Amino acid sequence: MKNQGTVAIVLHSHLPYVRHPESEAVLEELWLYEAITETYIPFLQMCEQLLAEGIEFRYTVSVTPTLAHMLDDALLRARYQRHLERLLELAEKEVVRTRWQPEYHAVACHYRRNLASIHQFWCRFGGDLLTAYRELQQRGVIEIIASAATHGFLPLLQPNPQAVQAQITIGVEAYRRTFGVEPRGFWLPECGFYPEVSQYLAEAGLRYTFLDSHGIIHGRPRPRYAVYSPVYSPEGVAFFGRDWESSTQVWSATEGYPGDPIYRDFYRDIGFDLDWEYIAPYLPAGIRGFTGLKYHAITGKTADKKIYQPQAAIERAAVHAGHFMFNREHQIRWLSTHMDREPIVVAPYDAELFGHWWYEGPWFLYYLAKKAYYDQKIFRLGTPGDYLGRHPTHQILLPSPSSWGDGGYNRVWLNDSNEWIYRHLHQAVRRMERLAAAHPDAQGLTRRALNQCARELLLAQSSDWAFIMTAGTMTEYAVRRVREHLGIFTQLYHQIDTGQIDPAWLGEIEYRDNIFPWLDYRVYNPALPRQQPARQIIRTG
Repeated sequence: MKNQGTVAIVLHSHLPYVRHPESEAVLEELWLYEAITETYIPFLQMCEQLLAEGIEFRYTVSVTPTLAHMLDDALLRARYQRHLERLLELAEKEVVRTRWQPEYHAVACHYRRNLASIHQFWCRFGGDLLTAYRELQQRGVIEIIASAATHGFLPLLQPNPQAVQAQITIGVEAYRRTFGVEPRGFWLPECGFYPEVSQYLAEAGLRYTFLDSHGIIHGRPRPRYAVYSPVYSPEGVAFFGRDWESSTQVWSATEGYPGDPIYRDFYRDIGFDLDWEYIAPYLPAGIRGFTGLKYHAITGKTADKKIYQPQAAIERAAVHAGHFMFNREHQIRWLSTHMDREPIVVAPYDAELFGHWWYEGPWFLYYLAKKAYYDQKIFRLGTPGDYLGRHPTHQILLPSPSSWGDGGYNRVWLNDSNEWIYRHLHQAVRRMERLAAAHPDAQGLTRRALNQCARELLLAQSSDWAFIMTAGTMTEYAVRRVREHLGIFTQLYHQIDTGQIDPAWLGEIEYRDNIFPWLDYRVYNPALPRQQPARQIIRTG
């Protein structure tokens, strides 16, 4: 029997807004450059290769508004181009340096070929990766879904319903402007959910979203098919639950594929290993860090690492793809005998796992698509949107509050390290609402200031800052970002309130924090009638 079920691979592509025109060398901008080199372009290349080979496949991809804006930003594109050219130069030098060390030399040659291919792809699209995403969506091999404006963690914004609605409304409008079509699906930041969110998703015209497993399992009434069939909320939004087994096989630090000893070790990088005088020109901000050129395999829990062998690692990725497929076949076969409908196994991951953290990850996705096409007849690789098109009728239940963070609820984003930010965020939203109500149709300088207030508020709400504070990495940066955005917001608030707006200073802030140039502050007006969705205000201005 052909296609007894669907396997939906969902890749959540997101980075916080790390644009810093005020400085030439900003360490945090490397997050974007590394993700482009190691995840986004390799994924796009992999999809093109599958298309060229005539392989039928479907992957679901989110591209968050902050990431889309950075990928479309002229300053960041130019900086990435210089970054990539420096990497190419370093790879060339490494080929020469390792010429008398055969094992290292083979890896250096691999990096030179790989980076040349990345550079060629970048130049072919003129640095416009969003066009590459759009083309793949138009060709039917990926479905791109929307997400919240700045990845705000919605359960902790709920004391201000207008803030939650604005995150969703602005996120959907950003998607329309980026990809030129209406989104069907929506990625809830961190899969964070509380019941009222469903109403806002429905008002924004969204058809489906995702929850961690317990968000479905603990719903009321109990789900008849666990997480292997979507459910509808009372508002008519479909919720897909994360499958435990497929997540463990990839995510788990102890059981997951990325921990295989033959794969490349992420942490052992020439940015730490080589002489400072040699490597310094390729390290930003004058400190040691990652270059992306790594010569060692994971090997095991030892400092004595074996030399990485790229071809062997790629072959292992093919084996793991086959193992993943085999397990999904048996899973779908078993589920189909116990359900009166087609089961769907939803496997969501952070996209940056594939390539950045797990170097061989894009090859895993390539071989999974290829093996699923040629070597089995049990399931199709499909998208949740396609599944709903074939199967529109499902159980209605109220999902449970949940997230996919550690512990399954809110503690990653609300704990002793970050609880201080929320009283300030809630106060800022109340002030934004007052401003929007007091200026129902501002023009000129006042309108610009009000729009910038909204931008600064949105940027302060990013879930990334609270997450970083919990993780204890780059904590100083996360704290500074929250304080800076709220500080600018507060200064603008008082300038607007007193009618003493500083146009020169406002212009500087508009240039630095230039996300959502089309943003309309009136999305925060609490007097906006429910019959007139806020998204119409944004679209018509």
